[in-house]
Amino acid sequence: MKLQQLRYIVEVLHNNLNVSATAESLFTSQPGISKQVRMLEDELGIQIFGRSGKHLTHVTDAGQEVIHIAQQILAKVESIKSVAREHTLPDQGKLNIATTHTQARYALPPVIRGFMEKFPRVSLHMHQGTPSQIADLASKGEADFVIATEALHVYHDLIMLPCYHWNRSVIVNRDHPLAKKQSISIEDLAQYPLVTYVFGFTGRSELDRAFSAAGLEPKISFTATDADVIKTYVRLGLGIGVIASMAVDEKIDGDLVRIDASHLFDYSTTKIGFRKGTFLRTYMYDFIERFAPHLTKEVVERACMLKNNDDVEAMFKKLTLPVR
Repeated sequence: MKLQQLRYIVEVLHNNLNVSATAESLFTSQPGISKQVRMLEDELGIQIFGRSGKHLTHVTDAGQEVIHIAQQILAKVESIKSVAREHTLPDQGKLNIATTHTQARYALPPVIRGFMEKFPRVSLHMHQGTPSQIADLASKGEADFVIATEALHVYHDLIMLPCYHWNRSVIVNRDHPLAKKQSISIEDLAQYPLVTYVFGFTGRSELDRAFSAAGLEPKISFTATDADVIKTYVRLGLGIGVIASMAVDEKIDGDLVRIDASHLFDYSTTKIGFRKGTFLRTYMYDFIERFAPHLTKEVVERACMLKNNDDVEAMFKKLTLPVR
């Protein structure tokens, strides 16, 4: 059994069982990958992949277990390399962050500016996407950290640490009837078409729960993953916007009226996560603490010792998180 063979079966899975795409991503040949996979299966005495002719059709039950362990082994190999780099090149490396537009645009800029000033020799890469896309990047090892709010169940293979709470604001054009109200109700919102986040994205579920609890149905006229896109369509008159309060910029959005809606919706919690067993380098601990000051190295290490994210939730239950 070779590490190369383990890497091949993991990458085949990541490429939806397409051996040609796997070969292209690994800069090798399709016959070479097929041969090594067959050799591994022969050595183990099991089929990892089901086949129809020359095509892979599915991962067998045994194959799922083998690939899961292979992913853990490959992650440990990367951790060993990280340990070596921590001792030989302590202030050099790469940091890949996968997150949503709202975090990248509104929450992260000052964090990243300070981080890059301290660690100018660390190459930082930002990947934006939906929760499922972000989770996929993490599972493939293409993201060191994920920063997300919604759909946390898709991050079951990661350690997710709570960073801060946030809530929502309603944004309307200045000539809109709601612009003159001091306070709004869920019934007020139900009267107008809404422009907001897509379902399963950036706290959207809290909006749906609030309407459901009031026995009302939201009139969703337009959805997007980008708060700035939502604001654009509010300006066009497609409806009233419901977005994260942090995404309202007083200078840029001076033509819009912001109405606090935190009394209408439960808060959402943004978390930062990384793969279990990851060796966190010094600059990685620094980034986490910059983003969430209560997540010191000692606190993160304690969380890493816990069995699952339910235990992590319990650890932070009594902690008062900042609100943005």
